[in-house]
Amino acid sequence: MRYLPLTDPDRQAMLAVIGASSIDDLFVDVPEAARLDGPIHGLPLHASEMAVERHLTKLAAKNLAAGSAPFFLGCGAYRHHVPASVDHLIQRGEFLTAYTPYQPEIAQGTLQMLFEFQTQVARLLGTDVANASMYDGSTACWEAIGMARRITKRAKAILSSGLHPHYVSVAKTMAKFTGDVLETAAPTLDPEPDHARLLDLIDGDTSCVVVQFPDILGRIGDLSELAARCAANKALLIAVVTEPVALGALRSPGEMGADIVVGEGQSIGVGLQFGGPYVGLFGAKEKYVRQMPGRLCGETVDAEGKRGFVLTLSTREQHIRREKATSNICTNSGLCALAFSIHMTLLGERGLRDLAALNHAGAVAAAERLAKVPGVELVNTGFFNEFTLKLPHEARPVVRTLADRGILAGVSLGRLYPDEADLAGGLVVAVTETTTPEDVETFASTLEEVLA
Repeated sequence: MRYLPLTDPDRQAMLAVIGASSIDDLFVDVPEAARLDGPIHGLPLHASEMAVERHLTKLAAKNLAAGSAPFFLGCGAYRHHVPASVDHLIQRGEFLTAYTPYQPEIAQGTLQMLFEFQTQVARLLGTDVANASMYDGSTACWEAIGMARRITKRAKAILSSGLHPHYVSVAKTMAKFTGDVLETAAPTLDPEPDHARLLDLIDGDTSCVVVQFPDILGRIGDLSELAARCAANKALLIAVVTEPVALGALRSPGEMGADIVVGEGQSIGVGLQFGGPYVGLFGAKEKYVRQMPGRLCGETVDAEGKRGFVLTLSTREQHIRREKATSNICTNSGLCALAFSIHMTLLGERGLRDLAALNHAGAVAAAERLAKVPGVELVNTGFFNEFTLKLPHEARPVVRTLADRGILAGVSLGRLYPDEADLAGGLVVAVTETTTPEDVETFASTLEEVLA
């Protein structure tokens, strides 16, 4: 929205109507300690629109755009090709400005889209049901932990060391208000996930085990044994997927026995937008459907026997009494869910599997080339499109140097885990269908120079 300046006579006229003598009278209820005593330091008093545009353009020019540099960033946010048709379709007026489908008789298009989205997500995650989306992957992860507490009547959650640290941080913040006890650990640069540690910790007090698949280091493990051990102790297994394209090649967590599967859907249909918005995926076994957060759309028939869609479950505060709500999540990421659904529809099952195969093949080639750089060690024995390298030096300055040379070389584990000295040399590298062999060679040859 553009700023529309007012003149002094305009302001005086407005103040006169409401009976205030000055603008300061409008803030008498704000404690003086919370008021500014002058202009904000460093900000100009005013500037023209053109001057602001020029300034912001200069700031934007400092960014290293993804399309102009070899790009190997991942760790929960991935660069994939999104067909132009996705952006075109989500900008149709009936979708772009649509809001909560409170009246199903006039919101059939929105409800049908959400129904199709749920169907796609449930098939992708291997679950019986899925909801109409969450804010993002991290909040979906926390909601799953809360759901497990309600189901098991227990409050001890065991979090894998391979769970994204940002997801762990969100869970820790929310647990302060719920009383959940979270058992966490930092990862180690081992080739396999920490499933043995998790198996040892499961007991009769455990509400759930949360494991990422593939994990933060790109490692892949079979979840079947964890699912069986959880079931034996009446606990739930929660699987977190931050790269849904991986499920085009890997057996889904639901097929391996996970009770709840959550994740981030950004990879499909939603580009990298300098940090958002994202779309959270949430699926579960059917017997837990009434404990799911958010909303769930269903199919029915109307009075004339015609196919129709409704909000089947809306277990949130806006629809039912607060004490009966399963979550305080008050919306769903409808537009991003639509982008996800359109992209998935364009791909189809075969297209998704082909895309996954392309990602994996590119990652294998990149890992083999980078592992040949003197002093560089490949940590993983198995991975999808993301793997971890162990550098002979701290990774953070290496990443900075490569960025200065126009290469976005991955995510340093020292950045994600600043207090873990043993992880300082770790570098997580992601390869997607947008990565070319020339990008890989540029990365590898420049890394050789920097490490020499």
